[in-house]
Amino acid sequence: MKTFYLIIPLILISCGQKSSEDQVIEEGDYDILKNIKEVKWPMAYREQDTILLDRLLAEEFQLIDQSGGRYGKNDELAWIKEHALEHDSFYYEIKRLDIYENGTAVIAGTGHIFNDTAYSTYESSNVLVKRKREWKAILSHVSGYKNTKADN
Repeated sequence: MKTFYLIIPLILISCGQKSSEDQVIEEGDYDILKNIKEVKWPMAYREQDTILLDRLLAEEFQLIDQSGGRYGKNDELAWIKEHALEHDSFYYEIKRLDIYENGTAVIAGTGHIFNDTAYSTYESSNVLVKRKREWKAILSHVSGYKNTKADN
């Protein structure tokens, strides 16, 4: 009987702990998210790669543009099929990347666009969720687009 009373607390403690398979946030998620925002997402737009963009966006994805327009995943996929980007170079500067225990991440920062003598910037914020060990974007908001002359 004493053994029974010793085993019960051990069982209860082990039931309360998540196995490594149940862990939502994993080592390396920060680097994965950084790569999605700085490399994969811009590549999808630059190369008009709808297959890649489809993998990055959740079905319920919504983009809110600088004018307040709202667009879904299918709108974005159709848009990149029809619009080749014509800038010389682009990079995204992450200013915030937070990962929450529930499998949600927020990425915010500044996009920098260079085209001949033009230099443009915009601000964006993105919300991603982790599902089945994959990060998917559910929301993007773009604002503050500015076009200036590039330094020579």
